[in-house]
Amino acid sequence: MPGILKSVTGKSKVNLAKKKFSIVVAEWNEEITEPLFQGAYNALVQLGVKKQHIIRKNVPGSFELPLAAQWEAEKKDVAAVICLGCVIQGDTPHFDYVCQGVTYGIMKVSLKTNKPVAFGVLTTLNKQQAIDRAGGKLGNKGEEAALTVVKMLEK
Repeated sequence: MPGILKSVTGKSKVNLAKKKFSIVVAEWNEEITEPLFQGAYNALVQLGVKKQHIIRKNVPGSFELPLAAQWEAEKKDVAAVICLGCVIQGDTPHFDYVCQGVTYGIMKVSLKTNKPVAFGVLTTLNKQQAIDRAGGKLGNKGEEAALTVVKMLEK
């Protein structure tokens, strides 16, 4: 079991078996976002969420995450949303605009819907940094995003 889950498994104040979670996944940089999804999915299952209560929604890229997150968070039966994406810096300011928009959009969805919406979007300088954070030597940020929404539900 991953180290981050050891300390919380079996200790949730919320009955996770009765909660539904949506995971919104950007298809762009799929070699990164797929391991992020697997990390989030596996973490939720290990924490007691039923597999049939985990909903996956794909979007073309990270910029589309906030709208899809809003659609999911507005569903009465969804307790929390996990947004997963990856934006790798290039030679143009595109990186800055996308990262700023996605960050603000995801935060706005959480505040608007009053539900936990996790920011599991990697914003890295290069592909290796993304790989390291998607199940590599620095862990899996998808797993951390799943843990974040569970902790927020306990508040």
